[in-house]
Amino acid sequence: MSTNEPLKPRADFTDLATSTQEDWSIIATQFTEFAGLLPDRIMRHLNLLDGDFGGFPVDRRTHSLQTATLAHEDGRDEEYVVCALLHDIGDTLGTYNHPDIAAAILKPFVCEDNFWMVEHHGIFQGYNFFHHLGMDRNMREQFRGDPHFDQTEEFCAKYDCPAFDEKAETHPLEFFEPMLRRVFAQPRQTIYEVDN
Repeated sequence: MSTNEPLKPRADFTDLATSTQEDWSIIATQFTEFAGLLPDRIMRHLNLLDGDFGGFPVDRRTHSLQTATLAHEDGRDEEYVVCALLHDIGDTLGTYNHPDIAAAILKPFVCEDNFWMVEHHGIFQGYNFFHHLGMDRNMREQFRGDPHFDQTEEFCAKYDCPAFDEKAETHPLEFFEPMLRRVFAQPRQTIYEVDN
């Protein structure tokens, strides 16, 4: 906590089971402010991917920006483009399950089709390289017939796969910021009550 930041009221319980209405009034007020800053935290986290190559031809931030650029230039809507931008945001903390991290961040804000696409893109992308690692490149076939299969296959082929070109047109993060803020402005589904 910054020493310049004024102290805010805090709840007074030591055990959640003894929390009061007054405690939750304090927490709810600060939650609204905290939730409103989610796009800022996402932008900062995307910047953590800058310079992180992991052996790839471009760093993870550039790959994310290129994927979103390709989707945007192909006429995809803002929600889809934001999903393309964030599809690998989980790489830093979800080393073994990065699609799950990205999908969890997006879930309250996007439609089922886009959520499923992000959540499963890792398995679908595996078609292009799993066999080089001694794995089953056809692992995605377990989902053949699912209504989201074609969209996820297309996402990988058209946007995720070709987004490793250091010479390709790549919009800066600032280009996508207004879209990200609009998509994350209001959750569609959450267990918490929010003002619509």
